[in-house]
Amino acid sequence: MALYSEKVMDHFRNPRNVGVIENADGVGEVGNAKCGDIMKIYLKITGEQGSEIIEDVKFETFGCGSAIASSSMATELIAGKPLSEALTLTNKAVTEALDGLPAHKLHCSVLAEEAIKAAVKDYYDKNGIAYDPEQFREGDEPHCCGD
Repeated sequence: MALYSEKVMDHFRNPRNVGVIENADGVGEVGNAKCGDIMKIYLKITGEQGSEIIEDVKFETFGCGSAIASSSMATELIAGKPLSEALTLTNKAVTEALDGLPAHKLHCSVLAEEAIKAAVKDYYDKNGIAYDPEQFREGDEPHCCGD
């Protein structure tokens, strides 16, 4: 059995939504010091407060193939969706959409979830929108690279 699914390999070789959104409405950057993966998510938001839609989403990732694939898949899963729905995206959903990740690479999907939440929080902060801090509570640092 292959270590990586065809979907992981496809999103690694042909990542979707790579790039920068100039004057993004929300930007989230997260990283894992142990393995060096860094993800940056950019959001362009349209709509009225309470019914915002993610019009565009881009990412920049410095990291392994699993990190790139996780970023790519996560952006695909939230593009065109309500902002409230993006906040419900979990690392498990990213992993499942990729048809799985090796256990020692699951931290990559966690970083993708955290980067999206950081970008949404940045949007809320820039626009003075109240939110429940529990939605953005950071968990323990994800395990990295088999540690």
